[in-house]
Amino acid sequence: MIAWPFATSAQQSTMPVIGFLGTTSPTQSAELLAAFRGNLAEAGYAEGRNLIIDYRFAEGQYDRLPKLAEELVQRQVAVIVTGASAPSTLAAKAATATIPIVFGIGEDPVKLGIVASLARPGGNATGVNFFLSELGAKLLGIVRELIPAAKRVSLLHNPNNSLSGSVARDVVAAAATLGVQIDVVQARDTSEIEPAFATIVTNKTDALLIGADNMLYTRRVEIATLASRYAIPAISTWREMTEIGGLMSYGTNLLDAYRQFAAYTVLILKGAKPADLPVVQSTKFELVINLPTAKALSLTVPPTLLALADEVIE
Repeated sequence: MIAWPFATSAQQSTMPVIGFLGTTSPTQSAELLAAFRGNLAEAGYAEGRNLIIDYRFAEGQYDRLPKLAEELVQRQVAVIVTGASAPSTLAAKAATATIPIVFGIGEDPVKLGIVASLARPGGNATGVNFFLSELGAKLLGIVRELIPAAKRVSLLHNPNNSLSGSVARDVVAAAATLGVQIDVVQARDTSEIEPAFATIVTNKTDALLIGADNMLYTRRVEIATLASRYAIPAISTWREMTEIGGLMSYGTNLLDAYRQFAAYTVLILKGAKPADLPVVQSTKFELVINLPTAKALSLTVPPTLLALADEVIE
């Protein structure tokens, strides 16, 4: 009985430790992390049994990420998983050139200097590329198909996220060819979301695009509620927002991405090098439409758009 605590301590010391560097909070990331842990367990790595996960969350404050990343480096974790976050990935990459990093990112990781190439990353990082920065024009096209008379569209984005800047440039460029005015409205943190909506309402926008950003993702309930209150058609890249009342979403499936994070984490724990694991390019995008929300907004979804939808919420 006396020896048991020491045996347990020794067992824990031999367990591999994964560092998870998130921009949100444990509660807000619960479903995605459950998918991550579930796939690790399927591969034989169960948290608390033969694996330790050290979670560090920035709680939406991106300026905390460098310190949190450094804490994981000092602990000498076996792998740092940054989830679907460019800010977390950049912070981890700046903190270590040796500890393997598994990332999810919407921009081109080659242009950001995270990997040498998609096929041969060449360094200590690999993961999933979502191409979210290229979806702005597609989302705007969907808006025009649903609301042909739309002349003024707002884009809510977080200027602290480099991906949001790429999306904004993409949307503005696409709007010029469609004859649509774009109002880029900023929300750096949760306290700025409601004031941002006040600006959007004042501008009398015809539709609202939600920028791809984890802070905005975690506030999707608030955003969907405000959009409903002010009768603003809200379109995002997250099906989760459409499920809770947003009008439409077009983007990658985050749960699938977290399963891929688990797969690459397992390979690295078994000895694979990130330099040899190609960056996975997410090519499957899903269109989800919420018909009750469309009805509440007095919008008729064209049959052509319904036919393209992967899921229609009725």
